[in-house]
Amino acid sequence: MTDAPADAGPVIDVHGLNKHFGDKHVVKDLDMQVQRGEIYGFLGPNGSGKTTSIRMMCGLLTPDSGTGTCLGFDIRKQSAEIKRHVGYMTQKFSYWDDLTIRENLDFIARMYEMKDRKQKVDQALESLGLASRAKQLTGSLSGGWKQRLALAACMLHEPRLLLLDEPTAGVDPTARRDFWEELHRLAAQGISVLVSTHYMDEAERCHKLAYIAYGSLLAQGTAQEIIDSQQLTTWSLRGDNLVQLGSDLRQQPGVDQTVAFGNALHISGKDADALERTLKQVAAERHLQLEPAETSLEDVFIYMMKQSTDNFAEAGA
Repeated sequence: MTDAPADAGPVIDVHGLNKHFGDKHVVKDLDMQVQRGEIYGFLGPNGSGKTTSIRMMCGLLTPDSGTGTCLGFDIRKQSAEIKRHVGYMTQKFSYWDDLTIRENLDFIARMYEMKDRKQKVDQALESLGLASRAKQLTGSLSGGWKQRLALAACMLHEPRLLLLDEPTAGVDPTARRDFWEELHRLAAQGISVLVSTHYMDEAERCHKLAYIAYGSLLAQGTAQEIIDSQQLTTWSLRGDNLVQLGSDLRQQPGVDQTVAFGNALHISGKDADALERTLKQVAAERHLQLEPAETSLEDVFIYMMKQSTDNFAEAGA
């Protein structure tokens, strides 16, 4: 195995990446840097190029144009070397139901031609809390346990970078929480993580985020930086008939977005003064409770989705 270059500079550093599938421009002029030990989250509508972007940045897919490095290797010329240091966990569970957990991991270790195979498998079983279930058939596992097995499998060869494509889809909240605790443990050891997700609570647990909509990178930074970048003011209205109220408000001055959150309606807009005047008038007329609200990442995510135009709806990510 070729040794990766020393840990100096960004783990990923790419510039001007483009990718077409047929006549569809799926990723447009992507620039990005990811640091060592960072958990970098990708948000965006389905089919917006998140997975394609991740795969290009890590040498798993050749860009049409653009340059960059991953783990110090050239993404265009040294993809084979990159793959040896990357663990890739797909959204679809892809291990063997008729093998036990240990047998699955042992098979993966054989594929990597590990000399200390049994030790590596034992270590993976222990570190992911799978040792007590090592003899259990994989087909009988719940979604959360299958997720742990998938993570153990992609960590067997001790990668320096993890690629996770919506890894917690269909997994219960407790298993999702445990999974993210494990990701932060790995990041603390210096392993970098690229993860695509639709869950806002998961996005908020990332060190950095990128919002990709229909091929274009619209925002990146910490969760707070992305919230601040949109310059939205948000208010909360409480009262009766919120669904109809939301519909009525969308055409009013200063109102760019209304979103129902339980028993409240969040109303956001970029023109803070116009929004406040509109809402104070509506609240007085309809006897509603109005109070300022902190603009959340979910408010911003929904706003950015609505501002994005799907100009290649049939293109896959």
